[in-house]
Amino acid sequence: MIIPKNNSKRYSKNYSNNYAIYLAAIVSLTSTACLAASLPENGEQAIGEQWVTETMINARANMFNPDLNFLTFQQLDKMFATRRVAASATPWPLETDLIEINDNFSFEGNDVPLEEYLENTRTNALLVIKDGKIVYEQYRNGFSDDSQHAVFSASKSILATLVGVAVEEGKIESLDDKVTKYLPELEGTGYNDVRVIDVLRMRSGVAWEEVYEFGGDTQLTEVHDNALVAGNYRWCDYAIASSEPEYEPGERFNYATLDTSVLGCVLASVLDTTVAEYMSEKIWQPAGMEADGFWIMDGGDEFYGAGFNATLRDLGRFGLMMLNMGEANGTQVIPASWVTEATVSDPGYEHISEGADLGYQYQW
Repeated sequence: MIIPKNNSKRYSKNYSNNYAIYLAAIVSLTSTACLAASLPENGEQAIGEQWVTETMINARANMFNPDLNFLTFQQLDKMFATRRVAASATPWPLETDLIEINDNFSFEGNDVPLEEYLENTRTNALLVIKDGKIVYEQYRNGFSDDSQHAVFSASKSILATLVGVAVEEGKIESLDDKVTKYLPELEGTGYNDVRVIDVLRMRSGVAWEEVYEFGGDTQLTEVHDNALVAGNYRWCDYAIASSEPEYEPGERFNYATLDTSVLGCVLASVLDTTVAEYMSEKIWQPAGMEADGFWIMDGGDEFYGAGFNATLRDLGRFGLMMLNMGEANGTQVIPASWVTEATVSDPGYEHISEGADLGYQYQW
């Protein structure tokens, strides 16, 4: 469903719900609404009425509560319909050479030991890999080595890596193609003249403010509330109905989850399967990931901009694969040329922030 601009249905919620209601929304698995969901063979939890009860919507609206997000971030499959990314039958073994970490770390101007730092930052787990070996691994707050955790905007980097595979296979013919070649429904919108490479680099020029004020009235909050919380429409539907140009495509960097969403819809349009199943086939299984991952769903698609969840070790494996120029456990999974192109900031573009030696390329 597309909500026309200036006539958007905003879900009315209360971000100050008491903790008892919030916990009930998350962990009351005896309710008919929660138990109604079943997981078919392909691992997809179908979007249905069980996912849009008032209880569930209230829980989603409060999932960033800082006193409880340590729990919600490791339980998103209990709050959203999902699509599974299947594990490998032959996992990539990771060697261990454990050490102790006795250093202090800076937190809000104070030097604190590691355990205090992890507690202060509400960290659920920490994995350190050095020279290809696990040297430190700790799990906290009920999280474990076989638990799946939200990775939020690291999903953008993963999605862009899948785009690289699709380019290598010729499914996406050229990064210079306009996105309307793949998504003609975007003709006449803010994305009318935008190329695939522009959304890869978050340089679409589309008017967008990535302001995180959940419970407020920002542009991002409007789409978050409708697409992710209430399931009224997809992120891409907002791009179709409400996107407007502000700058020339390619002219200016602007961090935009909306651009990633359009990029994901471009990818989905060239596949004869779901993005999650494509990821299983092209990355997760050939790289030897030992556990299933999953994408949470927005109003109809994988939530491309921030919806992936995986175990910590498999995220470590993904990082090692990129560090090793796309090679995982002896298998070239991602073209080395794409890894280089995706992760080296183009010197022709200004840095993200003035005076900072940081750049941005293909969602990295």
